[in-house]
Amino acid sequence: MNSDRNVLARYPLTFFFIIAYAGSWLVMLPYLRFGHSVGLLPFSWPVPFGLSAAIAPFAGPFLAAFIMTGVTEGREGICCLVKRIVQWRVGIIWYLFAIIGIPIITILGAIVLPGVLASFQMPWHSLLTYPLSFFITLVIGGPLGEEPGWRGFALPRLQQIQGPLVGSLVLGILWAFWHLPYFWMPEWGTPKDGILDIVYFVLAALALTFIYTWVFNNTENSLLIVILMHATNDAFFINQLFISRLVTDTLLPFVLGFGTLALLIVILTRGRLGYKEHVQTKDKKLET
Repeated sequence: MNSDRNVLARYPLTFFFIIAYAGSWLVMLPYLRFGHSVGLLPFSWPVPFGLSAAIAPFAGPFLAAFIMTGVTEGREGICCLVKRIVQWRVGIIWYLFAIIGIPIITILGAIVLPGVLASFQMPWHSLLTYPLSFFITLVIGGPLGEEPGWRGFALPRLQQIQGPLVGSLVLGILWAFWHLPYFWMPEWGTPKDGILDIVYFVLAALALTFIYTWVFNNTENSLLIVILMHATNDAFFINQLFISRLVTDTLLPFVLGFGTLALLIVILTRGRLGYKEHVQTKDKKLET
C-alpha cells in the first residue's frame, strides 16, 4: 500500500489527469450516442443521463484533486484546498468581472459578427430565468466539481514546472478534451453539428484557461472566484442571455470575445499572467 502511495506521489500530475478523465468518462460512457446508434455500450447506469453528466465532474477532477492532494500533501493540503474553495476576500472588482464581465465579453464577441447587431434582442424571460440557471449551475453543475481539480490541484503545479504560459496551454488542452463525451450525450447543450463545433469549443476553452489563470493568480489562488466565473459562463451559455439562439447555434462569439481578452492579457502581462511564485507555493515546494 505504501509503495502504491509512493508511485502516486512521484507522478502526481499524471495520476491526477488519469483519475480525472477515467472517473468522469466512466460515468458518462454508457450514455454516449453516435448518430442514430443505440449507444456505445449495451447497458446504462440506473440514473438519468442528465444526472450522470452532472456528477461526472465530481467523479473526475474533484475526486482526483482530493485524492492526489491527500497523497502529496496530507491532511494539511486538503484543508488548504478546502479553504481556497471558500476564499472570498479578493476585492469587489473580481466579483464584478466574474459575474458581469464574462457575459459582456461574450456579447462583444457576438456583435462584431455580420448581421448580429441588427438582430440583437434581450428576451425578458431570460432575465427572469438566468438567476435560477446560475444557481443550479453553481451548485450541481460543472464549476464546483471541476475547478478544485483543474485550478486547485493542476494549475499551481503546472505553473511551477512549466511557467504560467505553457502551463496554462497544457491545462487548457487537457481541460478542453476532457469535455469531449459531452458532445455525444443526447440532448446535451453543447453544439454538435460537426468538427467545427469541437474546434470552436477547444479554442474557447484555451482562451478561458488563460483568463482563469490570470484571475486565479491575481486573487491569491482563490478558487471561489474561478468557480463563479465558470458558473457565469455556463449559465450564460445555457440560458442564452441577451443573445437569443446565437450562443446555442455557434461558439464563435465565445472564441472571439475570450480569445481577444486572453491575447491582451498575455501581451500586457508579458506571459506572466499575474503569476507570483511565492504565493503559489505557499513558502514550500509543491510535489510535482
